[in-house]
Amino acid sequence: MKANPVFSLYIPTKLVFGCGEIKKLSSEKLPGKKALVVISSGTSMRKYGYLERVLAQLRLNNVETLVYDKILPNPIKEHVMEAAAICREEKCDFVVGLGGGSSIDSAKSIAVMACNDGDYWDYVSGGSGKGRPVTKALPIIAIPTTAGTGTEMDPWTVITHETAQEIGFGCQLTFPTLSIVDPELMVSIPPHLTAYQGFDAFFHAAEGFIANCATPISDLYALEAIRLIYKYLPVAVADGKNLKARAKIAWASTLAGMVEATSSCTSEHSLEHAMSAYYPQLPHGAGLIALSEAYFETFRHDCTKRYMKMAEMMTQKKSNRPSDFIDALITLQKECKVHSIKLSEFGIQSEDFPKFLQNARDTMGGLFTLDPRPITDEEILHIFKNSYK
Repeated sequence: MKANPVFSLYIPTKLVFGCGEIKKLSSEKLPGKKALVVISSGTSMRKYGYLERVLAQLRLNNVETLVYDKILPNPIKEHVMEAAAICREEKCDFVVGLGGGSSIDSAKSIAVMACNDGDYWDYVSGGSGKGRPVTKALPIIAIPTTAGTGTEMDPWTVITHETAQEIGFGCQLTFPTLSIVDPELMVSIPPHLTAYQGFDAFFHAAEGFIANCATPISDLYALEAIRLIYKYLPVAVADGKNLKARAKIAWASTLAGMVEATSSCTSEHSLEHAMSAYYPQLPHGAGLIALSEAYFETFRHDCTKRYMKMAEMMTQKKSNRPSDFIDALITLQKECKVHSIKLSEFGIQSEDFPKFLQNARDTMGGLFTLDPRPITDEEILHIFKNSYK
């Protein structure tokens, strides 16, 4: 970050945060009377009663609902287009994303395509996207049941094209109008997914802190998110019913989403999205964890003071060297029982590394411009090689 920064702050989302606050959905002023509720193809939203709670609150607010329940863990363009067509046919006024980042991201993309012609990839920048401007979108309400993506407070949505392109996209119209973050909806997440999602939030904050576009406001959000995750993620992983820990991690994830709205991820996310584009069974957080030690080691001498500051927030001790941050990162991974992730377990082979590199450059090359310094292809291949087990 420059010594005399020039920056702007724009987060137009109304945030309602706290245990039990899902009930506010029945009394908040909503942007219409008919909603498409977007959930994943899994069973958890119905199994744990989250979908019915949301539908009941919407009924109390005199809102008619339809449910779209096909979203995959790495959401695809086909489902965005299908759901957008339903929105148009049924004349929905707004879209509700309920669940993890995949459902909320999809809700954002559906909201765009419900109001625009052509194909979703016409509006995406990067890869084979045509980068057409988005001039209208349906309002979006975000109700996360996971703590990781922070998508409830930023404009970004990540969708996969059938040609192995997994690209982040967003504009002012894809900020949610309203986000309700209720940690009580997160207690059912199993330990390994709690860890994967928590580390996604951690890397949003850490990457946003070292990005060359970081600002004084994003630094505040990032450092508090880093502090909270280091202290409370191991607790939430060990005891998912611990509401205090769940609430702290939910708040950290929301803060990290605000980092995404005021700074940016760096190329670590480009590298992971390239892997997930070819291997959609790879959870995003798991891929980031696998890459992280080698990735942050690459920039250790470029962000000395920032690494030391992150280490101090994590350990609450004075840092004397930038590697203290990497040591603390490894400690956190071990405490959350995710340090031994093997990329090979998800089918990834070492001969895949060159195509990952090219895919990352082609589809999400913009994030490379926000790295602390330009990263070379040789360094990227070294990161993949050192992350591989």
